Parts: sequence; structure tokens; C-alpha cells
Amino acid sequence: MKKIAILVIAIGIALATGSCGGKTQQVPFDDGDSISQLQADPTVYGICGVETTMNSLQMITDTGDTLTFDLSIANEKGQVFGGMQVGDRMAVVPDTLSNALIVINQTTLLGDWIMPNPIDGSDEVGIRIKEGGIAESINQSTIVYRTWRLTRGMLEIVSTREDVGVEDEVNLYRLQKLNGDSLVYGDDEDVFEYGHHKADANYGVDIKLEDAEDFKI
Repeated sequence: MKKIAILVIAIGIALATGSCGGKTQQVPFDDGDSISQLQADPTVYGICGVETTMNSLQMITDTGDTLTFDLSIANEKGQVFGGMQVGDRMAVVPDTLSNALIVINQTTLLGDWIMPNPIDGSDEVGIRIKEGGIAESINQSTIVYRTWRLTRGMLEIVSTREDVGVEDEVNLYRLQKLNGDSLVYGDDEDVFEYGHHKADANYGVDIKLEDAEDFKI
């Protein structure tokens, strides 16, 4: 009887050890912290602070912290989009050493962006980027823009093509240029080049600090 009991215990230990050892291989879609951390967006959001310079960005984050990011890497690689102006909303993708890898001025991104109709050039079409993640189509009957957001330094736009169905399309684009006059973004297949409709260039004024001092690059 003692030998049987010992054998049962040994088998139980072996099964437990085997199941633990194979857990990461057999359960690829668990809800553990490791997966959520890999998928987390590292972008920091906040307001451009008064101590911002050409080489550093001071940000008052949405969580109330005051951070300073070194801009050397972002400047060198041309990854500062939209300039920097005190009081503007900014999005920063940092590394682990407080260096900014990508800097995007969200205030500059707001507004009406238009280009000649790529089909015949007879009129102007475009996208309206508004506060709160709202996107709208300009003079486009088949493409309905719905939402936008910045994620990992890329511009995500959700739209619906009414000519092919009603399901939403989610597209991620890399910013190539952003200033007061131009917005250029694209992916591996398409590049979209817009000009800023000046009549709507004051989008986002109400999100600036009341006593903000201008600082532009």
C-alpha cells in the first residue's frame, strides 16, 4: 500500500510540473500582465510647457506630472511634427530614458485638410479633424470618416466606404509632414497630401492655456 501511495504522489507531482512548464506554450491568449504590457501604447499626452526650448520639451501631462523630454533623437530623425507652441496639446512617444522618439502637436493637427479631387480635380475633398477624436469627411460621398487618434506615433483613422459596405475600416498611417499649411501621411500603399483650409485654422484655440506665451520652431 505504501508503494502505491508513493507512486500516486509521484505521478501527481509529475503532472503538475508538466502543466506549469507548458503553460506559456499552450495558453497564448491568456490575460496575463506580460501580453498587456507588450500591447500598451507608451505615448504620453499633455500640454507644452513654458520651459520648452529647441532641444527639450517640457510637458504638463494629463496625469498632472511635469516631464522634460530631450528632443535630440526626434530632431535628428525628423520626427517632430507640427512644431511646438506653449499651451498646445502634444503627444510624445518616449524611450525609457526620457528621450522623445516622436513628437506630434495635436493642436496643429486639428482643422480642415483638403486636396484636389484625385479623380478629376474638379473640386476639393478632404478630412476634418476635430477635438475629441471626431473625424468628418469634406465633399466625399463614398468615404465617411468617423474617428481619429494617435497611437504609437501613428495616425489611426476609422472610416466607412459606403460604396462597398457598412463595416468600419481602421487604417494606420505614418506622419510624413505636419505644419500650419500641410499635412502628409501614408502607409505602404497610399500617400495623402493635404493643405490646410485657412478659414478653419483656429480649431483648438479653446484648449490653450489662457496666459500661454508663444514658442515656435
